[in-house]
Order: sequence, then C-alpha cells, then structure tokens
Amino acid sequence: MNDTLLTVADHRRDQAGLNYVYPVLSRRARGVSIGVNLNLNRACNWACVYCQVENLRRGAPDAIDLKMLESELDGFLDEALRGDYLARHVAEAEYRRLADIAFSGEGEPTSAAEFSDAVARVAAVLERHHLKGRLPLRLITNGSLIHKASVRQGLATLAAAGGEIWFKVDRGDAAGMLAVNKTSSTPEQVARHLRLAAKLAPTWVQTCWFARNGIAPDSAAENSYLELLLQVADVIQGVHLYGLARPSHQPEAWELGRLGVEALADWGQRMTQKTGVRVMLSP
Repeated sequence: MNDTLLTVADHRRDQAGLNYVYPVLSRRARGVSIGVNLNLNRACNWACVYCQVENLRRGAPDAIDLKMLESELDGFLDEALRGDYLARHVAEAEYRRLADIAFSGEGEPTSAAEFSDAVARVAAVLERHHLKGRLPLRLITNGSLIHKASVRQGLATLAAAGGEIWFKVDRGDAAGMLAVNKTSSTPEQVARHLRLAAKLAPTWVQTCWFARNGIAPDSAAENSYLELLLQVADVIQGVHLYGLARPSHQPEAWELGRLGVEALADWGQRMTQKTGVRVMLSP
C-alpha cells in the first residue's frame, strides 16, 4: 500500500491497490469507510448527474470473484486493526478510526448477481475479526432492485450482521428523478421500495441537494420531496442531507454547483419541521 493521505475530496477506488476493497475518508461516517466495490466495470443502472465515476456506463457488473473479495477484506482489516495504516493515511485525528464497511463503489451494488453471497462473505469476515455489531455494515443503494427476492435475501443477511441501508432519494417527483438520476422511477415506486427496505434493516434516506445552472431547487422540488418523505417518515431512521464535495465526471458536471452551508441547514430544518424526520447534515 502506498502512503497517500486519504481526503474527503478524493474517493478513488485504487487507494489501497486492491480490486474490490478500497478505503475512503467519509464525511457522513466521520472516519475511514472501507468500501466494497462490486462494479469493477463501472456499470450502473442509473446515471446520476453528480456521479464521480469516470467512464460510467449503463448496465450490470461482471461476475464477482467472491474468494478474492473476502481475502482482500481480511487483509485490509488486519492492516487497519493491527498495523499502522490509519496513522500513515489519515492526517486528521478525528477521522483516524474505522467507521464502517460499505457496499458502494462504481455502480449499484445490488445489481450484482452475487450480491447476496457477497454480503454473506463480508459478514463472515466481520465475525472472524470479532467486529460484528462493533463495525457497522452499510449498503449504499439507489433502492431500485429491492423488489427482487435475491436482493432482499442479501438485505436480510446484512441486517443479521447488524447492518443498515442508506437509500438514495434525491428528488421527490418523477421529472426530478429523471433529471438528476436518469431513472424512470416514480415517487410511488420509491416509497414502496423504501418500506420494503425498512422492514428488512434500519434504513436512512440519503439526499444530495445542489444548484443547477446557478439555481437552487425551487419550492415545487422541495414540496414534492417533502410529500414523498411524509409517506415513509414512520419507517425510516432519518435523512442524510449532503452537498457536492467532489467533482462530477458526467456530461452535466458544468451545470452543477454547491449550495452554501446555511442554505442546506435551512432546508434540513424545514424537512424536520414539516415531517418530524431527523436530518444529519454534511454540507
């Protein structure tokens, strides 16, 4: 492993020189998140305009080498827990800790045919290192495939390992979802999938809020989002509200702009006032 410092602005998947496992400094998890990337071919069923993946394409991942994935995670945890990895790679003392293991990466993790088996392998590694219930296991997902039985099986395994789901909801209306995520999802589908997810494991909504062509989301966008949130407020843990931290590598990148901390904080407060949902802010 090289001696490059991890930063919140750089989430490259080759930081540790491994295939499936990569460390990043996470604003939301406030520490080193051990990423598990099942989409090595950079294929995803969505194409979010703010996505940081270069050469993103539509589709599903190639076959997963589960033995390699398990071996890489075992080795990385050994180095992080018993070696000096954190001291060498994390400058800020407050971030110098393992925050979680997160299925994320360069595409939608649940689109992998081996998703359920991959979760089981990661859960087994946690067990071997006596980290079950101590190091959180998270799935960062767009939630679009939760209706599939194989995906729900993986989520049940995730829950049994003490895991949780971070479910992407960036906009609350079909037009907004199409414009931001390039998906034909509807609010009704999203609400239904959120309820399915929450039945299986603790579920947070994660929302990226940003300006486009210098204009922040308008009141119509806010209201449709709040309407969707109200439909699931009784089953979710809360909302992770965050802004842009790293440059997009999508064609729309030039259109996107960060919102100020105050603007995001005000929006988060209005969310809580209107829905009663807890909001965690990462500007």
